[in-house]
Amino acid sequence: MPKTKPKTSGSGPTTTGRASFAIAIMAAGKGTRLKSKHPKVLHEVGGKPLLAHVIAAATRVVPARDVYAIIGHEAERVRRAVADTEVNFVLQAEQRGTGHAVVVAGEALKKYDHVLVLSGDAPLISSTTIAKIRDFHRAENAAMTILTARLEDPTGYGRIIRKSAKSDEVEAIVEQKSLQRGQEKIREINSGFYAFRTEPLFQHISDLGTDNAHHEFYLTDMAALLRKAHERVVAIETGDPKEVLGSNTRAELVALDQHLRMAKCLELMAAGATIQYPATCVIDSDIEIGSDTVIEPFVQLLGRTRIGSDCRIRSYSVISNSEIGDEVLIRPGTVMDRSRVADRAIIGPYSHLRPGTEIGESAHVGNFVETKQVKLGKGSRANHLTYLGNADIGADVNVGAGTITCNYDGVNKHQTTIEDGVFVGSDSTLVAPVKIGKGAYIGAASCITEDVPAESLALGRSRQTVKQGWAREKRAQMAAQKAK
Repeated sequence: MPKTKPKTSGSGPTTTGRASFAIAIMAAGKGTRLKSKHPKVLHEVGGKPLLAHVIAAATRVVPARDVYAIIGHEAERVRRAVADTEVNFVLQAEQRGTGHAVVVAGEALKKYDHVLVLSGDAPLISSTTIAKIRDFHRAENAAMTILTARLEDPTGYGRIIRKSAKSDEVEAIVEQKSLQRGQEKIREINSGFYAFRTEPLFQHISDLGTDNAHHEFYLTDMAALLRKAHERVVAIETGDPKEVLGSNTRAELVALDQHLRMAKCLELMAAGATIQYPATCVIDSDIEIGSDTVIEPFVQLLGRTRIGSDCRIRSYSVISNSEIGDEVLIRPGTVMDRSRVADRAIIGPYSHLRPGTEIGESAHVGNFVETKQVKLGKGSRANHLTYLGNADIGADVNVGAGTITCNYDGVNKHQTTIEDGVFVGSDSTLVAPVKIGKGAYIGAASCITEDVPAESLALGRSRQTVKQGWAREKRAQMAAQKAK
């Protein structure tokens, strides 16, 4: 047996002067069984890639600098997708199995005393379980620790054979096809999550063979090699078997997605929000909702959306990567993307807030109004059938129905400025660049092409002409033509 090593905690340096723990995440595979051309770990559940969930759990246990994602298929695309996590990347240019992946990462991992190996396609793994594996591994002074799960139906998985029913030590991992009589009743399975002491790992990993159906180097086989070398191999069972579930089929992806989203709904409700019919809603993993906010059925909350307290999000709204203040009413059918809405504003129904929209306190944006790169000030209103683009609109402004800011000349976007207290009459066309001064009035149906001074009235339309009897004569002409 190996000599006992000094006990440490966390991922900091040990008495050897090396960092204690690294985490390696297997993320090099293709989406072959998903019938997909995309990297497997970039398929999304709960609103973000599989790999992002695993990285999030890992970086709650050790710093990002000690996490290594081993990437291969479409490596640059995978790197870009999770670059903001600040973890390290190791390229496995040729994918020859999990054992080969660890060999490729050897230069980085050998500077640690221990390495914990996770699967990049198992998004339900929790930081609590990762920490539990780490602590158990060190307490047992093991060369290898295997995370196991007990399944109702273990068919297809490698079974864990312990030295005895009460022993932590593992005698062997027996694959499904090699099970002997009676072993098929064993329900404890190998999850594919491991912790290793790096010294014996890299001392023996070169002995891995490829005598298997795929002719690959499997990390699972390290258990037998280390046992043969009289090293200590132990197992710890997860309290929640769902944590180790991978995603090999589209059906499994959907099941994982449903699990994550329902768990998120329960978490939000426990914190004080009401979600009236969770099964109909699509709520991503990073959503935040304040207390006493009500989410009606068939709402989608996506990305990193933040919603304050005492809001109501009505049915069929789709809100992505946006911030919503307190006491906001979002009426049905509203679509928002990368926008901000301040306290007590009312949005919708059927409004479209595009990126760069900032709606001020107590402002109203109503039926079929579209905004982009717009600031709408406190108490201002744009209630009907309006397009506002590249506009800075002050407080207490009324934008009449059918108003358009003509911000695009075919090449460049131009700015419209509307100062406080302006009244814009219905069906007005504001041709940017243009500025409407404080307190000015724009007559209905005006086409405004020049700046309007403060406190003035601007009219930009032709003078009305009335021709008496014209309609009667026109109808008579048409009737005569029809009679011929």
